[in-house]
Amino acid sequence: MNDTIFFFFYYLAHQAAFFDGLIVFFAVYLPYVAVILAGLFLLFHHEILKIEEPLKVLWEKKREFLFIFSSVFLSYFFSVILKVIFHTSRPFLALTNVQALFNESSFAFPSGHATFFSALAFSLFFLHKKAGYIFMSIALLIGLARIAAGVHFPIDILGGFILGGVTAYLIKCFTKIA
Repeated sequence: MNDTIFFFFYYLAHQAAFFDGLIVFFAVYLPYVAVILAGLFLLFHHEILKIEEPLKVLWEKKREFLFIFSSVFLSYFFSVILKVIFHTSRPFLALTNVQALFNESSFAFPSGHATFFSALAFSLFFLHKKAGYIFMSIALLIGLARIAAGVHFPIDILGGFILGGVTAYLIKCFTKIA
């Protein structure tokens, strides 16, 4: 089933240069856009830039920022550890008929991108539901693009989503932030 889902998305690539460029954009560059958007959302949502004493508001909202940062950092840290433990090959290395649209050099499971953006999306969801849904959609789009690009199997993305979501949830429970 993992291979069937993989090839469904992988066969979207290598059809046209425009779509390959779109897949690469979603898989490689959209993550940078998402981080910038998350930072801008947090700044503008709290109207920090409009207030006379922005540092005071930042100090008052430090728990939210620390919650998001710790969720993202710890989940990514756990993903690096799990990559070393599982040593899962990437599709372009495991399957002879797969050519990736770009190269990745680390192990595949769990996806660091899926873990990072899942933790970001879930931590934002726990604080701001509507923004959380938007960032969950972005995380899903990044994950699917990385499958289509041939650098991850669906199980890598699913594992990353679960790891990021569970980490954000556990941190939420321990810190009682939301």
